[in-house]
Amino acid sequence: MDMSKYLEAVKGSIGALDTAVLTKFADLLTAAYEAEKTVFVIGNGGSGANASHFAQDMAKGIFLNHPTDKPFKALSLTDNTSFISAIANDDGFEKIFSTQLHVFAKPGDILICISGSGNSKNIVEAIQYAKKNKIYIIGVSGYDGGILKKEADFSVHVPLNEMCTVESIHSVIFHLIILELREKLTKQPFCGL
Repeated sequence: MDMSKYLEAVKGSIGALDTAVLTKFADLLTAAYEAEKTVFVIGNGGSGANASHFAQDMAKGIFLNHPTDKPFKALSLTDNTSFISAIANDDGFEKIFSTQLHVFAKPGDILICISGSGNSKNIVEAIQYAKKNKIYIIGVSGYDGGILKKEADFSVHVPLNEMCTVESIHSVIFHLIILELREKLTKQPFCGL
């Protein structure tokens, strides 16, 4: 593999991100925070790892050096192994997120679905549940976006056909959003690299 070509492709993909879309993404999460709504994040595999990391950064990283009495309510539904395995065993793997949403989510909450393909069965089930129960859906996808891109209320799409790279770009997006939220909510400016 020519590493320099790969790095150039990644740089090009990051450079092609639409800042208006990213600003809207941050604005939606700011509004959720101000309304004291909960943000749920889901994904499978590498996207599941991104979901866990992004939720943790929202709940802890935004206010890292600024303790607050009004925390950012964010939770990854990829992390409760006992609950996930019980649902998968008893009801099927496609139900692991929709069942958790049934237990924890309320109308007006936000569901961030992360999926390279946008077609994972458990993501689609979660979308269907969210739509029926007035939970706002933010889709973060790759490839052609799949069902997730079509059904989400708001979409952040990385049009690449290579999963590792899609997941890497998603991670960059999530860190950018955290820095934007930190600046908005704590007035702590980004200090650069």
